[in-house]
Amino acid sequence: MKKLWAIIFLFLAINTFAQDSTYTRQVINTLTSKAFWGRGYTKDGMKKAAGYIADAYHKMGLLPMGTTYTQDFSFPVNTFPSKMMVAINGQKLIPGKDFIINNESPDIKQKANLTPVDSLNYQAKPSLTVSLKDKLTWSVATEVGEKTIIQVNKKYFTATPKEINVDIENKFIPDFQAANVCAFVKGTKFPDSLLIITAHYDHLGGMGADTYFPGANDNAAGVATLLSLAKYYAANPQPYSIGFICFAGEEAGLLGSGYFVENPLVPLSKIKFLLNLDLVGTGEAGMTVVNASVYPKAFAQLNTINDEHHYISKINSRGKAANSDHYFFTERGVPAFFIYTQGGPSAYHDIFDKPETLPLNKYNNLFKLIVGFNQKLMQ
Repeated sequence: MKKLWAIIFLFLAINTFAQDSTYTRQVINTLTSKAFWGRGYTKDGMKKAAGYIADAYHKMGLLPMGTTYTQDFSFPVNTFPSKMMVAINGQKLIPGKDFIINNESPDIKQKANLTPVDSLNYQAKPSLTVSLKDKLTWSVATEVGEKTIIQVNKKYFTATPKEINVDIENKFIPDFQAANVCAFVKGTKFPDSLLIITAHYDHLGGMGADTYFPGANDNAAGVATLLSLAKYYAANPQPYSIGFICFAGEEAGLLGSGYFVENPLVPLSKIKFLLNLDLVGTGEAGMTVVNASVYPKAFAQLNTINDEHHYISKINSRGKAANSDHYFFTERGVPAFFIYTQGGPSAYHDIFDKPETLPLNKYNNLFKLIVGFNQKLMQ
């Protein structure tokens, strides 16, 4: 009878928390707002996001993994805090929409004629190249190159680019200060055994003084799901301790998770399983699990739960990949899945990854699937 009531309580608790997606939307809207400036390297975007997450942990009553919620580290990064002007054939281009600057580019102020290299590439001088692209995607660089490359959305140009006027300012920061944000809910029976949920909270930041990359699906959605799970587990402690880590520096090369693995705040041998959430704001076309073929028993358990409840239409299996923050944990022997959903808007690493176009149509089901999977892992 006690076991039956425990199952009923768990069912009610999961549904109560999962159906309240208002909090998730609130987190996504906040993290993608102009005030957080793409959670990157200018206007204190990443620092503000870390403070927001730490404050959420505190309000939920989570315990810090270390002496505080933050694990500080630093790394070099190339930033673009101010000037971002490009005009071609006398027409000023809109940053992010019409063009992006290669992330390793140095300062440049120049007016010059463009010489075609081929049908998609044009050169002003050896230090400046213009490339026409079907889609503009940006990233983060940890060094400065010798050449400026400007990628231009080719659909905005019916005429051949002949002249360019450019004024762009970069700022290289050799020791950008960042922090992982880490907390946990202590287990009721086996507190030294941990299940860990992770998501990176950084994104691309801003390109110039007026353009930023919101990063709704990548990865405000992952952080929002993590915080919703933290809220649930804070109210419903489990036999195992449940840890929550929001990583910085993922977009710069998995730097936050790499730092954590080298300087763990909990013994890696005590982590029984890790779930990394990245790009989880969609789901109508199913989801993919990286490391599924590495841990077939765990993947079978996940599918058993999903088959029983029909949470996600399709769960695709993928092998080992160094494409998100689970990777370094797996390399150290920590069992881990990286989960991402599929379908919906295709915006990625661009200015169009906005909260208003993020469907979250499988959020509740993904929430329930994760809780059910964690429950299975603790049996």
